Amino acid sequence: MVLTRDCSSLIVQSVNVKQRQAGFRIRLDGQSGVPFYRQIVDQVRGGMASGALQTGDQLPTVRQLAVDLEINPNTVVRAYRELELGGCLESNQGSGTFIRALEIEGGQRERARQLAQIVSDCLARAGAVGFSIQEVIEAMCEVAREPGAGE
Repeated sequence: MVLTRDCSSLIVQSVNVKQRQAGFRIRLDGQSGVPFYRQIVDQVRGGMASGALQTGDQLPTVRQLAVDLEINPNTVVRAYRELELGGCLESNQGSGTFIRALEIEGGQRERARQLAQIVSDCLARAGAVGFSIQEVIEAMCEVAREPGAGE
């Protein structure tokens, strides 16, 4: 685990999710006001969307992720349960928790609707804290260029 402090004294906790995918890390921000389980859910979904996490990739055990992130195991259980109910994860007793192939029902029209909703939500959240659309686009491009993104 790597603990770092930036100039605003924000503590970021990181853990490798897959050894072969050193570019994907779960980072918890205790200052954001977003519950840790939600941060885990959002980051796993983001990793799937970017290609950093792919179908069949194994996630750490509940205990290991909780220890690495220094959080309560129930928090990880809640995040994994939400991801499993959403069809993102598949848990197999004794063998682990794996990324599952996402299938969006309704075809291309439904995919376009969901993407429009995601973009709208992102822009609304960014605008609420003072970011312009151009700043959001630039940040997305920067994130997409990070190692492991979109592979």
